[in-house]
Amino acid sequence: MMIFQWIVGVLFGAVLLAALARRVGAPYPVFLALGGIALAFIPAVPNLVLDPELALALFLAPVLLDAGYATSLRDLRTHWRPIAGLALGAVVASTLAVAFVAKLLVPDMPIAAAIVLGAIVAPPDAVAALSVLRHVELPHRLTTILRGESLLNDAGSLLIYRLGVTAAVTGTFSLAEIGPAFLIGILGSVVVGPILAFAYTRAMRPVTDAPSVIVLQFVAAFGIWIGAEHVHLSGVLTVVTFAITAARLTAGRTPPRTRIVSYAVWDTAVFVLNVLAFVLIGLQIGPILERLTREQQISYALVGGAVFLTVVVVRIVWVLSANHFSRLGAEGETSDDSGPGAATAVAWAGMRGIVTIATALALPEGDPGFPYRDLIVLTAFCVIIGTLTVQGLTLRPLLGRLGLKDDDPVGREIGYGRTQAYGAALHSLEGETGAHVDALREEFRAALDQAGKEEDGFASETLPADAARRGTIEAARDRVLALRRSGEIGDDAYYVLEEEFDWAELNATPRAER
Repeated sequence: MMIFQWIVGVLFGAVLLAALARRVGAPYPVFLALGGIALAFIPAVPNLVLDPELALALFLAPVLLDAGYATSLRDLRTHWRPIAGLALGAVVASTLAVAFVAKLLVPDMPIAAAIVLGAIVAPPDAVAALSVLRHVELPHRLTTILRGESLLNDAGSLLIYRLGVTAAVTGTFSLAEIGPAFLIGILGSVVVGPILAFAYTRAMRPVTDAPSVIVLQFVAAFGIWIGAEHVHLSGVLTVVTFAITAARLTAGRTPPRTRIVSYAVWDTAVFVLNVLAFVLIGLQIGPILERLTREQQISYALVGGAVFLTVVVVRIVWVLSANHFSRLGAEGETSDDSGPGAATAVAWAGMRGIVTIATALALPEGDPGFPYRDLIVLTAFCVIIGTLTVQGLTLRPLLGRLGLKDDDPVGREIGYGRTQAYGAALHSLEGETGAHVDALREEFRAALDQAGKEEDGFASETLPADAARRGTIEAARDRVLALRRSGEIGDDAYYVLEEEFDWAELNATPRAER
């Protein structure tokens, strides 16, 4: 019972911290990290420990599936060079640089353990960066690069991580023996993921109720990860390729009710997983500090600070020196998209988060355990805290000073698509008769006439009668609520009507006002 009360308190506190983060315009992982620090120094908190393999599956599988569903395959193909440079080149450079610094400061640390530390802190977290970018105007291409990097850098860092952990635990390592198996695993993951997506979407066609669909989505995330790892494939690549393929296969087939509910559930799940990750790593810090002498605490803190500076500097150097910013740009793109300002924004958006936490928590414990595990976990925590607070709290002001502008390619595509959709809707009414059909036809015709007067020829996101429609829905809602209060209708009838009005209001409300 005490554990349950404690978890409820933690989740409630996380909601308050997230609200505070939104109020100040900071990424909510910053405040979760600060909450993790507070937990490390609160006495008598429960000692929660996860199985190492469970930590990776629990935290990474749902987050990667959610990110994969929202990824544009077209954008990945268009910007593959800067994404590959960050997801592969920057990760390898950061890993090697951190390993060098760790070995320099702690000469007794095995090289394999130093490389594992580098792989843990190498991949940035998109959740933190994108929670800032939602509040600022940034070129769409840069947002796409950051999303693509966060989706693919996990695969590279986890590959290095697995190799390093194997070498550190067994004491032996042969690239000639292990390399081919890993390459086969990577190629197999890229093939198996889409195949599973085809099988999954076909099997899901008879399932229509939202709760079952959402539960099976989570089952797919965990099941695919566990199955891939069991047969020595890459869980990251298998889940990501599955999600990207499934998103395209289910487009246009998912009922609106299921889609809206699913988005809300997955947003909540990713938030809760971030909360649990920061709570769990915060709980690890207290016992670690208690086991260390004062001199060891100072020494470990110096290592953590040095590694933090290393990952920040390496990313900045990598991005700014990448062929004189050319890897961030492409032919024909504007200077706002590809100049020094854009490079600076990408270089500074390197906050670490849930991936670093999950891999740190997944290190083997016990006897003999993983060499220098306490140092690695504490250093990872220092990097997370440092990047989230220093970079996370300054990213928004920095972007404001850079003054990067977006030519809004997504907005243009939305306007074009909306105009085409309204035209198709009007065409579908040909041959239909009746007063209600005439009213609907006139509404779409008025919207297209208004679009014709605009410079770009794109239809507005609101239909002409939307304002009046919202007013009538509000009046209807108030009347039904009065009937419920007076007892003329019961709660069951009220809830059905309320849901009908909710859907009607969503249909009449512009996206920006929702």
